[in-house]
Amino acid sequence: MALIFVPTLGSVFGRTGATTPEMKRNLAAAETGDLNHVTGFTGTYVRLLRRSLKRPWRNVAAVTGLLLAVYAAFFVFGRGVEYFPEVEMPFGMVDIRARGDLSIDEMDELVRQVENRVLGMPEIENLYVKVGPGGDDAASDHIGSLTLNYVDWDERRKSDEILAEIRDRTADLVGITIETRKPDAGPPIGKPIHIEVSSRFPALLEAAVADIRSIMEQHPAVTNIEDSRPLPGIEWQIDVDRAEAARFGADISLVGAMVQLVTNGIKIGEYRPDDSDDEIDIRVRYPEQYRSLSQIDQLRIPTDDGQVPISTFVERKPAQKVSTITRIDMQRTISIDADVHSDYLVSDVVAELRELMPTLSIDPRVSAAFRGGTEDQEEDMAFLERAMLMALAIMAIILVTQFNSIYQAGLILTAVLFSTGGVLLGHLVMDKPFGVIMSSVGVITLAGIVVNNNIVFIDTYNVLRDRGLDAYDAVLRTCAIRLRPVLLTTVTTIIGLMPMVLGVNINLIDRDISVGAPSSQWWTQLASSVAGGLAFATILTLVLTPSLLMIQANISRRLAARRDRRNERSSATAATP
Repeated sequence: MALIFVPTLGSVFGRTGATTPEMKRNLAAAETGDLNHVTGFTGTYVRLLRRSLKRPWRNVAAVTGLLLAVYAAFFVFGRGVEYFPEVEMPFGMVDIRARGDLSIDEMDELVRQVENRVLGMPEIENLYVKVGPGGDDAASDHIGSLTLNYVDWDERRKSDEILAEIRDRTADLVGITIETRKPDAGPPIGKPIHIEVSSRFPALLEAAVADIRSIMEQHPAVTNIEDSRPLPGIEWQIDVDRAEAARFGADISLVGAMVQLVTNGIKIGEYRPDDSDDEIDIRVRYPEQYRSLSQIDQLRIPTDDGQVPISTFVERKPAQKVSTITRIDMQRTISIDADVHSDYLVSDVVAELRELMPTLSIDPRVSAAFRGGTEDQEEDMAFLERAMLMALAIMAIILVTQFNSIYQAGLILTAVLFSTGGVLLGHLVMDKPFGVIMSSVGVITLAGIVVNNNIVFIDTYNVLRDRGLDAYDAVLRTCAIRLRPVLLTTVTTIIGLMPMVLGVNINLIDRDISVGAPSSQWWTQLASSVAGGLAFATILTLVLTPSLLMIQANISRRLAARRDRRNERSSATAATP
């Protein structure tokens, strides 16, 4: 496009641009004339450089100090780091939990109480209710859920405020737990805090989970805590004394079959009715009036010596009911999940919880690890760091082969380093947290953009040096010639990104302008990273790049002078008889 198509169009339709006589005089003075005759903003810039390039190290120190100050300001006053941008969603969720052996009618009655409290809110356009246990990811005591479809975003309050009011309206309901949440707009899926507590010794897990949950409940930012521990309940375990059973000649498998007669029955076959595609199990078990715990104690096991009471070698004892057993890496595992209040960042809360973990008296044979979104965030951060380093390495190889100078290649890549300061400054001004996904992608994108200004500067500088100009004059003329195109490319790019930075949506067909729409909230971090980093790096490049070129020239001049003096001394020594 730039090398072929645009020049072709220019040759066919092009005409002389709107160049004023003053611009022509400035261009002529910058290229071959007297730099003192350059006027306007370019002249002011050149005169500033004349004074500052006398001591280029001061410029480098000032720019470096400014970069460090931006970093310090962000880490002190910034919003921190988040995995994915917070986006206003068009609907919300209300999960309802209750414990007990509830029938579907009892669940429906409890869910209706919540539904009646929510109905009538003006922000809710549609309300969908589901009664019954949830899916695989739902809590074990889940009895129902409400899905809230909101009216348009510009006609209602924020989703956080609506869900807060729902919590207030249902706060007096007893016997049930209400959890309000927003749907997942992106990774991670599920609750942002997910802790897996595992051990080879299952008996140690209950106490460890209780301790971890206690510190989470005391944290003001952690809400909607749940864990996968079995619900309070009793199940009866049948322990068989094998030695005693062998003495009576009782078959162990027959003991299990006899117990099944009282519980689920013994499967003796399958049957498929004419009106069904699925087979139905045929089971044999006792009549309903004989299906009780006391009946188990009265069972008799047939042996070669007659029927023996099952209580002779079987002990029935109560135990904690376990509905699901989870093993990860061959270890029993219990998970703890929790939400984070909208006023806090997940990464900050996780860091605080990690600091509190060592203070707990957890058995060393129990391990606790943050998984889920925390693990995904760390993996994505590591991947993006490697991608950034790989991009810089590839750019460095290309620049070294083109300029044949490691110093100039490194000088060009300094723009990438200083652009990160602009990224953080942009997030600081916009009061946005640094996004692991969006902001990091913006930084990587920025790396390929900001080096262009330095490439243009250094290429022009090398051309002027090849023509015989001294370093000081070549640097000044380079800055005078390239200031206008550098500023034009930077300003046009930043202005083009401003609608995304400010979240402005323009609908030309409906003649409507909106600010802060949910569709624009996805891209604010990305656009802020590119626009802020480009502006900051460009401004610093106009001062830093000339200074670094002068430092290179000064060092080369001193090395050449030292080499000449050494050669002169060598020649004088050789000439002495």
